[in-house]
Amino acid sequence: MTFGFASSAATSITASANSANQLARLLEPAEWAAAGIPLLRNPREVVSGLHARHRPALATAVVAVLDHEERLTASASFSRRSAAADGWEFRNALLAHLRRVIPHDLRRRTPVRTAVLLYCRDGDERWTEEDGAWMWGLRDACTLHGLRCGAYITLTRGGWQVLGEGRGGRQPNSTSPPGHLADVGADADRMPLRTGGGAMDALRRTAAR
Repeated sequence: MTFGFASSAATSITASANSANQLARLLEPAEWAAAGIPLLRNPREVVSGLHARHRPALATAVVAVLDHEERLTASASFSRRSAAADGWEFRNALLAHLRRVIPHDLRRRTPVRTAVLLYCRDGDERWTEEDGAWMWGLRDACTLHGLRCGAYITLTRGGWQVLGEGRGGRQPNSTSPPGHLADVGADADRMPLRTGGGAMDALRRTAAR
């Protein structure tokens, strides 16, 4: 009987294959835009409500299920555990939390509820590979749970941004204190919506490459 260790070349090939798989499990802005993700009617109200309810810190994801009138049906928050930005890992985490908070809709021919994802992270509003992995994970988790895939929203120091749409605002952000749920609707009406800007330009540049 012979014992030994895998050669460095074999290890390198395995690492390269794993890296390629991780890169395949992400969505670039152009792919996300082509997926026909439904627009939120009032994204600020959704973001403010989730921020007030879950108080996300950095590296915290908040997955929420909305009904056909954009009312919150269920939500859950959790911290990112995977060191690598891998859509498969993110999908599994999202699916596990969706299963805990709401029954699946797989028996329906057409999804009637929509899942959205808010992720609090470092950096600015421009798309990153980490965002692409969360997008892939959200889309796949929705398919496996019978939900419509909705918006992916980042929460950074500069504010919040609905990726792929160019809509965003300065409040709430990753450092702002959570508001009161009772004030969410009134605040959303008072504050102007930020559209376009550097985030949308960056998405267009990334999609064009």
